[in-house]
Parts: sequence; C-alpha cells; structure tokens
Amino acid sequence: MSEFENLLNKLLEQKPEFTRPDIESRIKEKKEKIGAGYLTDQGALFLIASDLGISLTEPLKVEMGLKDLYVGAKEISLETRVLNMSPAKQYSRKDGSPFFLRTMTVYDGDSTASVKLWDEKANLPGIEDLKPGDLIKILKAYVKSDLDGSPTINVGSGSNIETSATESKIPSIESITKDVSSVKENEKNLVVSGTVDGLISGMEFTNSRGQPGKALRMRLKGTDGNTTRVVLWGKDESSIPKVIVPGAKARLLGVRTKTGNQGLEIHGSEATIVEIEGKEAEPIVLRMISRSQNDSGSTNLLCVDNKKNLFNIKDLAGATSEFMLGDVLECIPSKAYGNSVTIDSDSLVRKIEDDGTIPSQSDLRTKISDVKVGSDYCIEAIVLKKPERREVQTKTGESISLSEMYVEDDSGPIWIKGWRNQARLLDKCSLGEILSITGVTARAGLEDKTELFLTQFSIISKKN
Repeated sequence: MSEFENLLNKLLEQKPEFTRPDIESRIKEKKEKIGAGYLTDQGALFLIASDLGISLTEPLKVEMGLKDLYVGAKEISLETRVLNMSPAKQYSRKDGSPFFLRTMTVYDGDSTASVKLWDEKANLPGIEDLKPGDLIKILKAYVKSDLDGSPTINVGSGSNIETSATESKIPSIESITKDVSSVKENEKNLVVSGTVDGLISGMEFTNSRGQPGKALRMRLKGTDGNTTRVVLWGKDESSIPKVIVPGAKARLLGVRTKTGNQGLEIHGSEATIVEIEGKEAEPIVLRMISRSQNDSGSTNLLCVDNKKNLFNIKDLAGATSEFMLGDVLECIPSKAYGNSVTIDSDSLVRKIEDDGTIPSQSDLRTKISDVKVGSDYCIEAIVLKKPERREVQTKTGESISLSEMYVEDDSGPIWIKGWRNQARLLDKCSLGEILSITGVTARAGLEDKTELFLTQFSIISKKN
C-alpha cells in the first residue's frame, strides 16, 4: 500500500463523515486553486487535513530494511523472506498464566534478524505452512533487545504477518546457500550445503539447569574434500530420513559457526531446518570382516559390499550373533546413514550363499600412498615408532586420551591416531610388528598431511 493510500485511510478514519470521492474532489479543487506544477495529490491531502483540523504528520507505518533495525523502534513494517522457524512452545509467566512463543529467522538482501511471535501470533492461520524462502510482510511490529544485545523483531497483538506474492529483489534461498568449505568463524544465520560424511548420531544430555537435552551430530564434506563437524542442538533422528545414501547432499538452514575442540564447527538449534536426501530402505548384501563389542554391550560389525565400500554396522538386537567372520548377509536395516547402518528388532537380516562377488578382508588392503582424505580403509603396515599416549586438554577443561603410532608399508609412511577409547587399541602394539588395521578413516592432520584415525569399528590384528 502506498504512503498516499495510508494517509488517505488515516484521514477517513478520523473524519468518517467524508467519503473517498469527497476527499478526491477536494484534492482536485485544492490543486486547481494552487496551480498546476506546485502540488501533488499527497501534498494536497496534507492541506485538506489541516483545513479539517487534523494532523497527518505521524505516519501509519515505518518501512525499513533489516540492517536499519534499532532497539526501541515501533510500528515498523518490513518485506523479508523466511529462513527458518521453530515450533510454537508454551511457557508460563511469573503469575502462572500461560503464553505461546514461536521464533523465526528472516533475511533480506542486506542482513538477517530474529522474529518472536507472541501468544495468538505464534499460531497464526497458515504460519505452519511457511517454507524457507517464502516472501512475507511483517506489519506494525516493535523491536527489542535480545539476550545477546542484537535487535529482535517482536510480533504482538497489534502486529501481523502476511504472505506476499509480489516480485522482490530479496535473494532466494538457493542464492544465499554457502558450501560448507567456504564458511568462516563467528558467522550466524547461515544456509550451508555439503555432503553427509560418515556417521550421523544422536545424543542425550543434562544441561546446566538440570534439564534433559538432545542433539544430532554429523559431518559435512565440502567441495574441497574437507569435513566439518556439525552439532544440531534440540534435534534428534526424527529430523532426518531413516535411510540416507552414501554421499547424500544436505542443506542446513539457520546455523552458525564457532571454533570447537577440533577446529571450526557448525552449530544449529531446534529451529534449524535439515534437508538431507533420503530414500526407502532397500536390501544390502555385505560380507562381515570384523566384529567387536562396544561399551554399551551392542555389537559393532565392519562389512564390505561388492564395490569394496566399507559399512559400519551397529547390531542392537543381536541379530548377527550366529554369523561368522567372512559370512555374507542380506540386510534391510531400520536406519542407514550413508555407510553407517543400524540393525534393531525392526530390521531383517539373513545369511545368504557366498557367490564370490564380494571381496574378502585380504582383498581390501590399500597401499598407504593411495589413501585419500574422507574415506575408510584397511591397511597392513609395520610399526616404525611405538605408540605414545598423552592427555590433551580441551578448551572446556576436559582431558582426552590421544595415542599416536607411526607406521609404513612399501609405498610410504603415515600416522595412525586414536582418541579416547580408541587410544587403548594402540597400547598393545610394539615397534617392528606388522599389523593388519581394519576400518580406519583418513582425515587431514597437522600441516594438511593425511592421517589415519581409529573409529569404534576399527580392529587391529598382528601378522607376525
């Protein structure tokens, strides 16, 4: 709506005895009296309002961009796009009365901002149907300071949100999406893309207030081949597909970056939107090449398919307890995140005949010179430097065990490292021993040199 229309409507509200044609006629008369070339319709409206004894100096609304927000602004109106949105939650005021609150992140061509929708505005009709990139108008909102001091748009009883179908210069979600390899420290309200790399896992914890919490952990690989750790606070596995193919594309809407114990990390919240390619569960045929028990009592299996892809399998139901190393099994898992597979009571597992198309463990050996960052391997090597155990202090004060061992084969040397429980696997290794090391992950280490890291699925056996 134009400023002229706003002013005209305000005049008619204050002088209901006049109609729109009455005012338009007066505008024409005023312009004819003053003379052509000196007065616009809007200017004439101000003179008419003065004649009627009313003031139009206070605008109906203040239009601004997100970069212009300031704490204390009132009755602002903006056109913007949705970045993400959290579910509506019910809270209690000090007097015990309930209220609803929903948070939303919006963006325009210059900046981003947080929006809080209070009480009935948290459940506006159609609010749940808004999608990332949708164009909206925020009307008559007010701005207050958030906990971190940044200005936050508040939508209360006198405010509203409307969808907009007009053309806009505000960029689309696709155009503001960054590859994970290009993010920098201390950025916020990002849209980040990459490919899922390895295991996706959930965790539960108790926060500093004694309340239970949850989070989803994963790694994203960028176009440069490097991976970045991701923690999505308030999310669990219900946020992602049950079956995610290896190398699936992913996009996270509404995340920030920070420096953690292992370098730059991406952190999200319950408002973060998680988009990951998924599909229906299909049978996979694998050969079991190692088995171990983890601390929780479930069974970890390392398996391989006919293309020499390694799979990390967690058997929570004991479905593979009768299988032997080297057996070929067919499995329809309950969950599969890339090469990380979960077998539980809802999964189907059976032993099938070995037709020789799936390689055995002896066929999986990779020369150290062929190891590339981002993949899992099985190697055979001689120990050149016996393992050394040390404690590493994190920024939070936690002490973590790290064991390091230097090995080589006839193609070259490499460091093998184990953190926490995996450090114990190296303790029994000695100088000069030839080892078969199954299921290690190649990552970029110090000075960007490739290093091998043990996982909970790794097995080390001695060849001599």
